[in-house]
Amino acid sequence: MDLHAMENGAKPSAADGYLYGRGPAWFAFAMTIALMVFDYVDRQVIVSLFPHLKAEWGLSDKQLGALVSVVSVTVALGALPVALFADRVSRVRSIATMATLWSLATLSCMWARSYGVLLALRGVVGLGEAGYGAVGSALIASHFPARMRGALLAGFFASASVGSVLGVLLGGLIAARWGWQAAFGVVGLPGLLLALLYLKVRDYPTVAMAPALEARRQSLGEAAAHIVRLLARSRSMFWVCVGGAAQLIVVSALWAWLPSFLNRVHGVAPAQAGVQAALVVLCGAAGAVVWGAVVDRAGLRTPRRKLAMMALLCLVSMAVLVAAVAWVPPAQQFAAIALGGFLATCTVGPVTAIVIDVVHPGVRATGASVLALFQNLFGLAAGPFLAGVLSDALGLVTALSVLPLAALGAAAAFLLAARSYEADKARAAEPLPPAELLPARPATA
Repeated sequence: MDLHAMENGAKPSAADGYLYGRGPAWFAFAMTIALMVFDYVDRQVIVSLFPHLKAEWGLSDKQLGALVSVVSVTVALGALPVALFADRVSRVRSIATMATLWSLATLSCMWARSYGVLLALRGVVGLGEAGYGAVGSALIASHFPARMRGALLAGFFASASVGSVLGVLLGGLIAARWGWQAAFGVVGLPGLLLALLYLKVRDYPTVAMAPALEARRQSLGEAAAHIVRLLARSRSMFWVCVGGAAQLIVVSALWAWLPSFLNRVHGVAPAQAGVQAALVVLCGAAGAVVWGAVVDRAGLRTPRRKLAMMALLCLVSMAVLVAAVAWVPPAQQFAAIALGGFLATCTVGPVTAIVIDVVHPGVRATGASVLALFQNLFGLAAGPFLAGVLSDALGLVTALSVLPLAALGAAAAFLLAARSYEADKARAAEPLPPAELLPARPATA
């Protein structure tokens, strides 16, 4: 049973391990999923508005791309501070505040009359979304039994794919009928309503990191140093962060460049190529849920087998994608790529569940935000860029045949994490030894 489940009035059931019971847990899950969908709707709606912005403002492709990249940059930079705050104050209020900020920023894009203003507002969208995945996953994990976390967190992160597809489709449809400004208004409003309703979700109690620190007034530096020590003692967390980022290189390269691949190699019209690419994204969303459940089941008796299963799935996804792009005949190629996309998201949910397993309950959101930092900077940002560099040098087909090899690094990292996972998990809730809590004081004569 989780340590924080028995503090400040929480009454988990010994039979099922829910923090407050099934009802509050599933309400928290549904609300957090709903906000995740609109997180990605608001993030991706801009993609379908590119033709309208280019025609009206005469923007270059570089400027258009920056409207997407600026969100990832502010998400990566803001994730850790937001999660640190949420871990020590309130997860529910933090999430409601984040959703309000990104929704208001999206709505404000309706009134942007220059590129600079729109770019700045898109940065605020990312600032609002920073830390949401980490804090939301920590909240879900704390409400449910550990045996269910991999599948539930896979579903949580798979909802981002659903939001991405909806953002592109809704943006295009709304802009064609009412103009690009209206698209921001329509997709921004639901987030505000959900943010208000989210205050009905039950939070988990803030967990003391160490009695010696919580019992006295502590400086910001001391608190930060203690958090770093709590995170750094888990070797498996580092390797899971590396493996999760490496596998996302495969996923992000495929999702970013598949429309161009279909257009250039198969002559599919851009609009139809986008629809087909969206189908592969949805296959990935389904795969994240399926493989999250498979990984959970693999670790029921021997927890480290979860990491071995993830390593195996990474290697299978690599083999399928390399074959699909390089060797499968054109008639069967799209089906093979869709299968590869279904396999490639195998780590999306389990990596977060494993990080939460091996960090102290008082810094769960912070640990998940460190994972998000790795995933955003070294996975989601790196994949499309590396594919573009390889495409310029060797061609797009070669680039998409080579990038899946990043799964080799992911598999190796997960196997290294397996060596310390069970030990790290067993001591996750333990405070640091007294000698490690505070800096040593100089001896006096």
